[in-house]
Amino acid sequence: MGAKKEKIGIIGGGLMGAGIAQIFAGHGHSVKIFEPFEAGRAGIFDRITDNLETMGQNEAQIKDCLSHISLTETQLDAVHDADFVTEAAPEKLELKRSIFTDLVAQVPAHCILASNTSVMPITGIADGIDSNQRIVGTHWWNPPFLIPLVEVVQARDTSDATVDATMDILSRIGKVPARCKKDTPGFIANRLQHALWRESIAMVAEGICDAETLDTCVKNSFGLRLPQLGPLENADLVGLPLTLDIHKTMIPQLNLHDRPHEFLEAKIQDGDLGFATKKGFRNWTDDEIDSVRKNLLEYLMRMQNQRSQQ
Repeated sequence: MGAKKEKIGIIGGGLMGAGIAQIFAGHGHSVKIFEPFEAGRAGIFDRITDNLETMGQNEAQIKDCLSHISLTETQLDAVHDADFVTEAAPEKLELKRSIFTDLVAQVPAHCILASNTSVMPITGIADGIDSNQRIVGTHWWNPPFLIPLVEVVQARDTSDATVDATMDILSRIGKVPARCKKDTPGFIANRLQHALWRESIAMVAEGICDAETLDTCVKNSFGLRLPQLGPLENADLVGLPLTLDIHKTMIPQLNLHDRPHEFLEAKIQDGDLGFATKKGFRNWTDDEIDSVRKNLLEYLMRMQNQRSQQ
């Protein structure tokens, strides 16, 4: 794709679609969004404006970003001349397959088609669709304008050229693309995250500790170093012989559930749904819920500002 400013099509203008459009537009790309529902279209520019204000952008910067974004009446209008298209529709396999079946007939022959999904295998989305060598997964993390990582998932038929070009354009808009060579549910980061969640739920279910204590342990120990020291870096740091010795004791004791834990299912059956009901693994007040959200946003903003100054 070179250094030129590509034409970007976004299918779906919800939280993720609007955030992805914002990032591309903020780097000077022309972005067209197709959102089929009027209620969704009505709030797109307000959501992007709110995001930019949160990031500390001034009025001129916000105006410049929004000037690169337009809404279209049809999907064809959004993609007919696009160089790169991102689908950000709900996580429903048949819906995504239907969108991509239409897209391959609507876009130019050189256009890359990306699906934003957090866990769905891309091969299942692209299987049997014409030109599926140019269909690739791009898992943006929420909020997309603050989380650097985008996992680039190579499906069974995705070409290396498609992956390389996708990695390139994501790098040029300030993201940190990570190549997932094997198309597996959860890709890389979500697979790691949910492995931690599985063990966390099991420990609380077994009475080893309560939920608040578990979260306190994570946030005040290895959680502090994770931004600078990944798990395998840490293993190399302490040495693989020590890692092996520890694993001989630890691995047999880790939870081996091959399904969602019955403790989690029981919580849901009892109506304990998390923040929505103010009760999940922990009980929550309105002030505590607001504080968690506020503290997370402020932390992500600090990290974003540090990255931009490097």
